[in-house]
Amino acid sequence: MKKSIPEINRFRSIESIVYIVGWLIAFSIPFFHHRSYNVILWDRIFEDWIKMGVLLIIFILNIRLLIPLFLFEKKYGKYIGCILIILSLTIPAAVWTQSKVDYYYNAKMPPMEIGSGLPMELGSSMPPPEGYRIQKKQGEKSIYSIAADYLIFSLLLIGASTTLKLASRWITEENLRREIEKEQLRTELSLLRYQVSPHFLMNTLNNIHALIDLDVERAKNSVIKLSVLMRYLLYETSHGMTTLRKELDFIESYISLMKIRYPENVVIEYEVPAEIPEISLPPMLFISFLENAFKHGISYQKKSFVKFRLDITTSDIICRTSNSKHTPTTDAAKDKKKYSGIGLANVRKNLDLLYSNNYSLVIDDKNDEYDVTLTLPLHYENKMHSS
Repeated sequence: MKKSIPEINRFRSIESIVYIVGWLIAFSIPFFHHRSYNVILWDRIFEDWIKMGVLLIIFILNIRLLIPLFLFEKKYGKYIGCILIILSLTIPAAVWTQSKVDYYYNAKMPPMEIGSGLPMELGSSMPPPEGYRIQKKQGEKSIYSIAADYLIFSLLLIGASTTLKLASRWITEENLRREIEKEQLRTELSLLRYQVSPHFLMNTLNNIHALIDLDVERAKNSVIKLSVLMRYLLYETSHGMTTLRKELDFIESYISLMKIRYPENVVIEYEVPAEIPEISLPPMLFISFLENAFKHGISYQKKSFVKFRLDITTSDIICRTSNSKHTPTTDAAKDKKKYSGIGLANVRKNLDLLYSNNYSLVIDDKNDEYDVTLTLPLHYENKMHSS
């Protein structure tokens, strides 16, 4: 939302500039249209300017006053009534003004006859050549015809300007809606991350607490590793984006921290490509599955394993997390359904917010093994942080 107000103001400024430039071009056209042998026919130009001036007044009143006050507020009756009032005032005034201008220029050159000759239609500001006389133009428009022309052009302009203003408002509201959606997505993602981070911290502190009575030095090393992880949580996740390399370093540090707690007979595997491409993605995408694997896949009485593997293809990132599965007690089974405190629903919601339908999450719950395969596009389309 921080960017939305300046962007809206910028769009409105561009809109106003387009209107001004358009009208300047319209008012300059008569200069090029009414020229005869490098002579500017000012009477014709002023006549066109009167017409355009009337249309400009109607245009400004419509887009700056009538549409915002009535049309946008759905007061359609008042809007139509004001349009009719404006037309009933401006059109007669324009016709009267144009007739006065025509009379003024015609009065400057009274009719004259020089000898005999054929009648010739000329512009009112052009003197007749020798041997011809001025004659009133055949088919000259009456006042009613001029008023009808004004009415037609005015209605066309009102329709066009209303369409432009409605389109402009739709674009503005659409930009606002998208910005609000982005802000809502950011808020929801922040809430989900705030749920993940305390849970992660709680589990890690429990691990360190268990180590204190067993090995003080290892517990100290665990605190150091934890500080590295917390630095990532505090500084990298707040940006909304991180690199795949940093995310995997975080995962590797977390696994190293877990290895300190568990005995050597627990198989913990971490496998990633030797070359990690420089690509960006949202942080904390894989940790929930790994936390779940350690929480439910380790048994001190039975053989246990936790495996994390990441593959990169030309189009996808494929993350596979698997862990051994042991028959839980009733309470443990209930706890497992909570899916490490945040729930599988939250994990899916997080992915939905970030990737919409452009991801795949496959869970294979076997008798003795629990596998999760998450497939993400290699290049993330950043919807939350784009302008």
